Amino acid sequence: MPIRAILTDIEGTTSAVSFVFDVLFPYAREHLPAFVRAHAGEAEVAAQLEAVRAESGETDADVERVIGILLGWIAEDRKATPLKALQGMVWEQGYRTGQLKGHVYPDAVAVLRRWKSGGYDLYVYSSGSIQAQRLIFGCSEAGDLSPLFSGYFDTTSGPKREAASYARIAEAIGRPAGEILFLSDVVQELDAARAAGMCTCGLAREGGELAGHPAVASFAAIEPAAF
Repeated sequence: MPIRAILTDIEGTTSAVSFVFDVLFPYAREHLPAFVRAHAGEAEVAAQLEAVRAESGETDADVERVIGILLGWIAEDRKATPLKALQGMVWEQGYRTGQLKGHVYPDAVAVLRRWKSGGYDLYVYSSGSIQAQRLIFGCSEAGDLSPLFSGYFDTTSGPKREAASYARIAEAIGRPAGEILFLSDVVQELDAARAAGMCTCGLAREGGELAGHPAVASFAAIEPAAF
């Protein structure tokens, strides 16, 4: 069954993990409190604040307590959907003002462009919110890469280490899982995608192996037709 679509992770795959941890997270941590205070009354933000209260079990938390919860979640790198949504809103401000530029490895940029022109449909699946994903690629150091992608998926499709999430994504893409190649630097994610029937390829940019999966150091070494 030939590969027709490619689904890629971001952190450690298309983009440096250090960009997220050394640039995006500190930016969100610094700017999120003021952002929440300024926009707490707006429907989109208020809905996420309610989701924080529900997920934390502190249903009566005031805005300052919610901010404290969010900062705690940032510190522990918690994959909480309302946190990711609010971070995305904060990052959007940074990208729009030019304070932030998305990092994408040059090899990923070149190969994604080649795949797109070669007829492959490209998709993203990351623990970061869809909004944050769009910003990384839409406001990247290499320019606007958003035309390359046909869709984005985040934790609203399910956890990245569960096979059911990849089955849902394949259904949303509208292709059999066997026609989709998933790229990641995390072996548990690759395992879950394979369990759902997808083909897999690991990115080991610093060398090494991702047990049970072919692994490469660069997008340039990936040939979808070989899967």
